[in-house]
Amino acid sequence: MAELIIPSLLETLYMVFFSTIFSLVLGFPLGVLLVITEKGGIWEKPAFYKILDGIINILRSFPFLILMILLFPLSRIIVGKTIGTTATIVPLSIAAAPFVARVIESSLKEVDKGVIELSLSMGATIPQIIFKVLIPEAMPSLILGITLTIINIIGYSAMAGAIGGGGLGDLAIRFGLYGFKTDIMIVSVIIIILLVQGIQFLGNKLAVMINKK
Repeated sequence: MAELIIPSLLETLYMVFFSTIFSLVLGFPLGVLLVITEKGGIWEKPAFYKILDGIINILRSFPFLILMILLFPLSRIIVGKTIGTTATIVPLSIAAAPFVARVIESSLKEVDKGVIELSLSMGATIPQIIFKVLIPEAMPSLILGITLTIINIIGYSAMAGAIGGGGLGDLAIRFGLYGFKTDIMIVSVIIIILLVQGIQFLGNKLAVMINKK
């Protein structure tokens, strides 16, 4: 069993690691833009905010499996194929990006507006407020949000196994469901649960440490 479980676990970790990085690269700036361009924001752009808000809402409305199928052509363009662990990173990243944007938006909105107003009164520029006020002040909440994102991506990666995405989800479906090997399915599910619990524990600990500092 180990010869099946270990490669699948490594595939899942590979997918989750790179999908998290790429989804943050895509979603973090979107979340910042949502905060600074909203009505009353430090760079108020109501029309731009409404368009961006609408696009993010539309993308979040797509069920992941449908979005993954729709993004097959993009996966083929970027990595040269539509099936497999590497190809799955493309739809995973894009599916998680709107979620990341909302998480970042929510975290940054928790920052005391008085701190922002004080920075503006002292002549701080918009980039300075973003990188020296908003992000540092919201860091504990951002850590928890990123933790939630990673857990979300683990769930997506398991679903991707239904259409050849690789990883533990693929193993559970191919051998556990279709191969009637219940033990493999149970072990796969337990490993996924342990991954989620471990990441949540580490995220909570890190957020508390940063908050104390």
